[in-house]
Amino acid sequence: MRNSRPLDFPRTGPTFFVLAIGAVAALILVFTTVDPWLDKSGILVGGLDVHVYRDGAWRILHGRTLYTEPTFRGLLYTYTPFSALAFLPIERVPWSAVTGTWLAVNIVVLLGCVLLSWRILGYRIGRDLLGLSVLLTATCLFLEPVRTTLYYGQINLVLMLLVLWDWSRADGSRGRGFGVGIAAGIKLVPGYFVVQFLALRQWRAAATASGVFVATVAVSWVVLPEDSRRYWTSTFFQSGRIAVDTHPANQSLRGALAHLIGRPAPVWLWLVLAAAVAVLSSAVVAELYRCGERLLAVTLAGLTACMVSPYAWGHHWVWFVPLLVYLVHRAQYRRGWWIAAIALFLSTGAWAYHWSPTWVSIGVFLLPPSWPVSPLLINAYVLAYCGVLAGSMVLVRRTRREVVALPEGIEGSQWLPLPRRGSDVSVD
Repeated sequence: MRNSRPLDFPRTGPTFFVLAIGAVAALILVFTTVDPWLDKSGILVGGLDVHVYRDGAWRILHGRTLYTEPTFRGLLYTYTPFSALAFLPIERVPWSAVTGTWLAVNIVVLLGCVLLSWRILGYRIGRDLLGLSVLLTATCLFLEPVRTTLYYGQINLVLMLLVLWDWSRADGSRGRGFGVGIAAGIKLVPGYFVVQFLALRQWRAAATASGVFVATVAVSWVVLPEDSRRYWTSTFFQSGRIAVDTHPANQSLRGALAHLIGRPAPVWLWLVLAAAVAVLSSAVVAELYRCGERLLAVTLAGLTACMVSPYAWGHHWVWFVPLLVYLVHRAQYRRGWWIAAIALFLSTGAWAYHWSPTWVSIGVFLLPPSWPVSPLLINAYVLAYCGVLAGSMVLVRRTRREVVALPEGIEGSQWLPLPRRGSDVSVD
């Protein structure tokens, strides 16, 4: 069993060296693969989505409707009415400062996600681990989901932080589930974690998350009755407000099916396959959690939420961040895991293709369709998910074989099989 006290992170020189190289390489790639000031692509001149958020907040303050009129640059508002209430603080930021302010907030939130990932793994957040986390945060800046989230000023990292905060708390603790409920109230996809709480038989957390979500709906219905009525009776069912299923950036199971057949897949087929994936994943998540692999469990759940969503943009897959943290953790005890970490970095990197001096696409799934490997690249994140799910199943099977009889009074969920490597980690 793992010590009840937080573990000190192993002081291994190669880790700091590798992550320092990764951080420098990531920063160089972020600022050289695309001109940071290039219109519609440069990392420093984005902020499209955060301006939509701000416009939504502005509209409810000035009595304008959310869903019947286009917002910033003609885009439709697709989030819940509660999200507009949550975005009210952004409305107070001057228009010209919104992009830079939200970019800085997102980077701080990214660091928070990395730190919470270490906490879920059971590590003490000391000076060394904080320094390593800064390097890892810088490395993650080149991951396409992170880079695109920063560019557009998306909310994905904030939602992930809320979920990780819930999962970093002790089982049965009061308020566990609050973060998931708020996140789902802003953007519905995190509601998938209620299913995970149920799969883990964490009834209190599931009830808390559900109750908080219902509260967000009730509050917004009282404050914004007309917008709430329109959203939950009409807008909610209009998936076409997002984009067509066949778009290369749709990195979901439904998108993969559309990519394969060249047109939107039958809804029944998607529902059947999505349900099968969700059931299988939930079972694996439950087993991982019982084995003590809590970070991998929540990460797999987050990736599955993207996989089974009707539409998942590349930037929704920010759950590759805690996955990278997990791989670095594993690499402390078996260096072969560095290969997996590097493979994740390369396959999900923000690789750019310059179609013209002013038109740049970012992400492996947007590379030229004429390339022979295009059928694989266009479904890159779906394939990565399949690899993570398969690897998790193998890990569960191996862990089952390694677990020995537990001392009396210790539950299986308390068991955390740590890789063995000398005296790096103390085990009772």
